[in-house]
Amino acid sequence: MSGAADSWYHEKESAWLYGVVAGVEPDPAKRDLFLKLAGAAEEQAACWRRTDPAIRDDFRPRNRARIVARLLRFIQPRHLRPVLAAMKLRGLSVYTATRAPAGHAIPTTASEVGGRHRSPGGSNLRAAVFGASDGLVSNAALVMGIAAAGASQETLLITGLAGLLAGALSMAAGEYVSVRSQREFYEHQIALEREELAEYPDAEAEELALIYNARGLDLEEARHVSKTLLANPEHALEVLAREELGLNPDDLGSPIRAALASFFSFSVGAALPVLPFMMNLTASHAIYAAAVVTACSLFATGVGMSLFTGHSAFKGGLRLMLIGGGAGVAAWAVGKLLGAGLT
Repeated sequence: MSGAADSWYHEKESAWLYGVVAGVEPDPAKRDLFLKLAGAAEEQAACWRRTDPAIRDDFRPRNRARIVARLLRFIQPRHLRPVLAAMKLRGLSVYTATRAPAGHAIPTTASEVGGRHRSPGGSNLRAAVFGASDGLVSNAALVMGIAAAGASQETLLITGLAGLLAGALSMAAGEYVSVRSQREFYEHQIALEREELAEYPDAEAEELALIYNARGLDLEEARHVSKTLLANPEHALEVLAREELGLNPDDLGSPIRAALASFFSFSVGAALPVLPFMMNLTASHAIYAAAVVTACSLFATGVGMSLFTGHSAFKGGLRLMLIGGGAGVAAWAVGKLLGAGLT
């Protein structure tokens, strides 16, 4: 398939998917936006077809697009944003940005676009707190289950350390793959936007204007704002990434740093239930001490989580302590049953 034919096909597929999204979108303003974007994509497809007379107008969506269309029958578009963005659909920021009251709150500079899409909970500190919580709950449950089965103190110590290492490595690997995939997705989408901005800047400006219009701004004013924002090539791609794709470059960190942060935060949390088994305590005292240390640590971690959720610190601490305690009790019960069955 030639370059023009490939571009024609992708515009036709985008138009088809926009129509599917519009057909299942319950909000009239958003539905109208996607219908207009479908029309814009059809116009771009017609432009590509005129450049290459060899292109045959026999479009059929790929299996991937058909699968996405089937998913949209059961899952609302707002919950499929990453999938739709990967299919090269635009206008997805309408699901994350607030509607402008009387023409207000629409950005007029690239810095305002960044400021209004900044994620308040995407910091490394938040990831560290949640990673420590995972380490606490998973390793405490593991140790309690093995302890209930009648394992010796040395076995409990080895099990706890093995669980710490395995869990930390698993968390680090998962975080690395996740962040790396997010960066690759963002880089791919930005490359597509760069090509489209170079090939038809007026069409990109019109798509951005339609998005702002769907968010409450008068269409003519939206066109003026979009042309102003895209006039600076240095900021145009960032604006399109945020407003058309719903992507926030500020949320994309380093895969290596994310992996290391997950590894160490999980390790810290997972080490706490193991500490009593490193001390000069009897097996029963070490188990009780591990339970107390875990409960207190879970409460403290829940309090830390409340900084990001905005909920009551006491309720947050109590909730996590009860959830983690429930996991520990369940693991203890399973360990008892397994221990009784093996003896």
